[in-house]
Amino acid sequence: MNDPIDLDTTAHEILLAASNHDLDTLRQLLRLNSANVQDSETLSTPLHAAVAACEEDAETLEDKRQMDVDQAATLETAALHEDGAVQTTKLLFENGAIWNDLDKNNETPGDIAFRLGLKNVYNTIVEAGVRAELLLNRLDDFEMLVDEDEDEDEEMDVQDGEAEEGYEIIENGNDSLENSAVEVTGEESVPELVPAAQANEPVHEDVTSARYLASDLSFGGDRILDGDNNAIMMEWERSLMFESAKLLAPETGLRILNIGHGMGIVDVIFQEKKPATHHIIEAHPAVLDRMRKDGWYEKPGVKIHEGRWQDIIPGLAQQGEVFDGIYFDTFAEDYKALKEFFTEHVITLLDQEGRFGFFNGLGADRQVCYDVYSKVVELDLFDAGLDTEWQEISIPDLDKQGEWQGVRRKYWALDTYRMPTCKFLG
Repeated sequence: MNDPIDLDTTAHEILLAASNHDLDTLRQLLRLNSANVQDSETLSTPLHAAVAACEEDAETLEDKRQMDVDQAATLETAALHEDGAVQTTKLLFENGAIWNDLDKNNETPGDIAFRLGLKNVYNTIVEAGVRAELLLNRLDDFEMLVDEDEDEDEEMDVQDGEAEEGYEIIENGNDSLENSAVEVTGEESVPELVPAAQANEPVHEDVTSARYLASDLSFGGDRILDGDNNAIMMEWERSLMFESAKLLAPETGLRILNIGHGMGIVDVIFQEKKPATHHIIEAHPAVLDRMRKDGWYEKPGVKIHEGRWQDIIPGLAQQGEVFDGIYFDTFAEDYKALKEFFTEHVITLLDQEGRFGFFNGLGADRQVCYDVYSKVVELDLFDAGLDTEWQEISIPDLDKQGEWQGVRRKYWALDTYRMPTCKFLG
């Protein structure tokens, strides 16, 4: 009878094989072991190791350049190393590797690939992330329920497969599209085995819709914050909303629907187009009070709907309201809410020649998540009968401008915004 496998040693071997891009050894090890072990100190997974190995290659390449070594041969060697990383990451994904685990430096494998300029590796990770998120979406759509007995069995299985001290087998990623809010991520917890180093980290209150609607708001000249200092809307978004409104309402006299008034930026821009009708749905009492003070209830053609869009939209559909332009920008709602809106309601509310847009802040705290989620939402929009055109808009350094001072959590960390404008297919 064979001796039991020492998973601690095996974890070292898996990480080493991934780092060396040793496919044969890695394939053998993964036959009986998880692709999601982590190093106890760095929290690196085999995916991290496979990508990070190319950083040494980059340093070696630079050394050889300075030594005037044959450039063509050096570049060819670097290309072979990147190809090895691509093949290794593909093998790890085939064996259940999680695309967005974080290491001690708060980097995902995709972050490392992006930082090192490894385009082929990066694209491989993005494609795997899209597949994973689409699968999670489909499973959620089916609402597959597991009874308590099966839950207990799964927990026992995880415990039986745990690594020895210093390693963890992760069952769920650190982030998913279902937990990413349209503008600010909800930070909802996902049950998972986490490294001991993370176990005692402080836990923030979830940013949920109910919590937000019950919170007090503070209105500054350039922002709205909730009671937890989460930014609901900020002045730096104005240029993005201007471009979106220009595409959604390219001429005067159109029928407009905006969901989420906030600071009123996009609604002011829509008003400049003298819309025939201008419907605004807003749920927060403090924002509604401010709208009254600012005279929105008296503006010609403007109709304010007080409440959550989920409660208002069915009534608009029953009344036969149709719009030429629809904009969606809510706070503290996850992607499921946005998807529900464009899947179930846009087809009823939008004119056949109309256009639909939304604030695209999905996964905007890191580039790889933004790229993954942009692809996922585009595919879901296509399934809903909508074709999406993207316009890229440069974003200045918001940190240098002090935009996040006093804000609990940045909801934007990228230098390019990808603005969506959607029309019906055909």
